[in-house]
Amino acid sequence: MGNMYFKDIDNTNEYIVRKINLRAGQEKYIESVDECLQEADTYKEWHPVAIYNEEEIIGFAMYGSFGPNKDTWIDRIMIDEKYQGKGFGREAIMKLLDIVSKEFGVKDIYLSIIEENEVAFHLYKSIGFKYINERDPNGELIFKYTN
Repeated sequence: MGNMYFKDIDNTNEYIVRKINLRAGQEKYIESVDECLQEADTYKEWHPVAIYNEEEIIGFAMYGSFGPNKDTWIDRIMIDEKYQGKGFGREAIMKLLDIVSKEFGVKDIYLSIIEENEVAFHLYKSIGFKYINERDPNGELIFKYTN
């Protein structure tokens, strides 16, 4: 792996981030970058970031913390199809868990996935996320990671 880092979406990277492509069929598992950025404009708690490896944008993620209990979510993470299958998704999640837990001062971090997304299901379980037998309002499975 190279040097992975995250950078806020701004006028230097937004155009490239909006061009991130998923593999055929994956778009049914996650909202588009455009939809995510619209949501982040509406709800200021969301923090969208570009995922870089070296100087190359390889993906997109969005996280946030909500309410008095600081319910903290890694809500979206996507790796461009050119970079999938190389461990970047796992590395990005691991780094985000560290960043998000420190930024918001929380031990528990949540995410949700569409039940049919078996690749994500196995990846998140292998990292230590546990399915909590709940679904979000869209019917997605909710997982929790505890530091």
